[in-house]
Amino acid sequence: MKKLTGLVLVLLIALPVMAGPGNTAAEPAVPAMAGQYIESRNGDIYPICIANGEVNLIGREAILAWHVDRGTWGNVTLDGLNIIAVVRATNTLGDPDSNPLPARAKLIVDINATAKQRAALVNFVQEQAGELLNDIVAVEAAPIQFARGKQAGTATLIAGNNLRLTTKALDVSMLPDAELASYPPLAFHVTNVVPAVSTESMFSGVELGIHWNESGRAGSFVANFAL
Repeated sequence: MKKLTGLVLVLLIALPVMAGPGNTAAEPAVPAMAGQYIESRNGDIYPICIANGEVNLIGREAILAWHVDRGTWGNVTLDGLNIIAVVRATNTLGDPDSNPLPARAKLIVDINATAKQRAALVNFVQEQAGELLNDIVAVEAAPIQFARGKQAGTATLIAGNNLRLTTKALDVSMLPDAELASYPPLAFHVTNVVPAVSTESMFSGVELGIHWNESGRAGSFVANFAL
């Protein structure tokens, strides 16, 4: 009987552990929020020699945009919705030797979002951009087009008649390795970052008192986010 009991114990130990309600170790972690991210500044990010030469001359303004592929925030489902933050800071954004605060921001929220979804989107981006979005001077609902191209670094962002951004990938092979490290993205939880050039960048907003319309600036990122 002792020999039989020992054999049963050995067989039980050798059996694979099956996933079940009480055993979630084999289940992959699913992000609470995941989607696409675009950021563009009115100052160059690459190469470093140009970016450093522009410090506190330009680069105080930026567009940050999120498209939620899937996820909930505060128990509110945000699948397929977009939100944009346009920021005007005091100094060049990302410069480690100067403080960009105080900064003011305008938010453009997806017109397809309900009142609860708009509130959740606003809270979400405030968490993702931190102090840059402490002072929101305006929140506007508008139709937003957010599309990633088939080629890495290509994207299109359009909000109403006052914001348009198109990008293409930056040819980093033309830059020395030492010049690839420049300003990081302004938002948290950003992944798979591709440096990009703005083929068109336009924004006009009376609330922030700014207007620009330019092209060819190496000041954008096309990426994902997950948290």
